[in-house]
Amino acid sequence: MKWKLLIVAVIVIGAAVGYKFYSDKVVAETVKTYETEKVVRMDLTKTVSATGTIQPRDSVEVSGKVTARIQEILVEENDHVTEGQVVAILDGKDYQAQLDQANFTLTNARQKLERTDKLYKIGAKSLQELQDAQYEYDRAKSAVELAEDNVNQTVITAPMDGVVVGEPKTPGTMAVQGSTNPTVIMRIADLSEKLVKAKVDETDIGSVRVGELATFTVDAYPDKTFRAEVMKISQTDTANSWDTSSSSSSSSSSSNAVIYYYVTFSAPDDENLLLPAMTARLDIVVGQVRDALCVPIAALKTDAQGSYVERITKDAQGKDIAEKVYITVGLYGEEFVEVTGGGLNPGDDISTTYEAAKPTTMQGGMGGMRRPPF
Repeated sequence: MKWKLLIVAVIVIGAAVGYKFYSDKVVAETVKTYETEKVVRMDLTKTVSATGTIQPRDSVEVSGKVTARIQEILVEENDHVTEGQVVAILDGKDYQAQLDQANFTLTNARQKLERTDKLYKIGAKSLQELQDAQYEYDRAKSAVELAEDNVNQTVITAPMDGVVVGEPKTPGTMAVQGSTNPTVIMRIADLSEKLVKAKVDETDIGSVRVGELATFTVDAYPDKTFRAEVMKISQTDTANSWDTSSSSSSSSSSSNAVIYYYVTFSAPDDENLLLPAMTARLDIVVGQVRDALCVPIAALKTDAQGSYVERITKDAQGKDIAEKVYITVGLYGEEFVEVTGGGLNPGDDISTTYEAAKPTTMQGGMGGMRRPPF
């Protein structure tokens, strides 16, 4: 029994000696370290990103009003044309023949009307016969006018000032008239000013206003920035998904697809660098403040009392001390947010991230002491 007590006494004495030796040599104190950034004054800008397509200010597809083969094309791609300029001629032989026949019929109808009128005046023809002759004459006259119009329509003129974009159809091509699928002989566009038609997400469309400025780039000139201005905001989404009367719209609205709205920008292009169908990547300026007091968004925190940041100061021993400072915020940028109220000043250090607690060795003392390894 005595030897057991002796062993216990040895263990206790050893533990006490080890504990005293370890506590005198090192003290582990947990110190919380902070990564900080400064409160600064800066110009803050909020932007909305969107992707769009370069378009001409105005454009038109030139088609024939009659069906005939193209006899001659008088312009080439990239040619400048003016309104009323002859740009193509269709083969009008068939329509000229119809006009000749209509004129022949009109001549006969006129002669018949004149004879009937003379006979009616002497009582040799009835009023009904005179009216029939007048009807035939009027119908023949209308046929001549229609035939003349068809012949005139074989001469195609430019409906607007602009530039021929793309290759026109070649002579010999059958140009079919129609309201649903006519043959496009050529396209003419006004390239004096360019537009950008962009799709803006429904979460951002509420921030966009007519007159707001934007910058954009295109892949053809990656180092050049172009400027634009919002000129129109569509009042319906790109798929018209609200219109449940359409089966296609109903199926679209029932899906979880993102809703987009078209926004049209005017884009001055004095150097004529932008070409139709280029992809434009836009940053729309939807908010801007000058010389604003700002903090990094990463430093912003919230609790039941509102938004706050942790201001970091040093105590007498040089340790970091975190102090909650409640603030009101204004405009959000990409990385910073405007501070509109609170107790912050430019140059204050505020915490952005935290590091895990680290053990630090110190001489003497008992606080934060690590357990000695037995």
